[in-house]
Amino acid sequence: MYYIIFDLEFNQDSTSLQVKPENYVLCPFEIIQIGAIKLDSEWNTIASFNRYVLPTIYTVVSPFITELTGITTEQLKDKEKFPNVYNAFCEFIGGDADTVFCTWGKADIRELFRNAAYHKLKQQLLPKQYINLQPYASLHFKLSHKQLLKLQSTVEALEIPLTRPFHDALHDAYYTAEIMKKIYHFNMQPTLYDHNYSEIKIRVKQLKRSIDFEGMLLQFEKMYSRALTKEEQGMVKLAYQMGKTNQFLKQL
Repeated sequence: MYYIIFDLEFNQDSTSLQVKPENYVLCPFEIIQIGAIKLDSEWNTIASFNRYVLPTIYTVVSPFITELTGITTEQLKDKEKFPNVYNAFCEFIGGDADTVFCTWGKADIRELFRNAAYHKLKQQLLPKQYINLQPYASLHFKLSHKQLLKLQSTVEALEIPLTRPFHDALHDAYYTAEIMKKIYHFNMQPTLYDHNYSEIKIRVKQLKRSIDFEGMLLQFEKMYSRALTKEEQGMVKLAYQMGKTNQFLKQL
């Protein structure tokens, strides 16, 4: 059995959108970096993966993403497109049927499958089982599984040496792997990830004139490395609705 602990960095910059607006909801968050650590069944680190991606949906990296991750548009210009990087990642994963994905939160696995679907790539090459470590970290510290912790806070609480900066896909995958080594318990059984995109296709048809609030909130949670409170979720939705009224538009 192998464990693939992976992390992604996303981009979204509507000013550089290169696809039809109706196709945007199929892939609202474009992957620009994949980082992963492979562990064997005895928790030995046996390989790592780190690749940047040339964006083709949003060709400009958002200033916010650059500030958060350090990734720039210029840095990605000579990188390969997602299909090539995805195929290399699948080769790194290998074909072992018992391989398990491990993530910090749900956003990364969702967007990996969604990006693969958008580019019409073979999703069956990805592991079917996964473990979301974030709620297990809360339980480790005797908190509610709904009281989700930030990655950095967990690393510090477990006294894992801070040897590299956060908000880099490979670095965050490394820290997630180190957390798993510290908190793994036999009760942490993998579950099957439902990557049936027929459901998404139905929803896309319904949301042509709306917004994927769930995806937007997941992105906020990934960027801030924590779950949003009900009040914060309400504020995000309210801000969007207020923006749609155009009452805050000003002449440039």
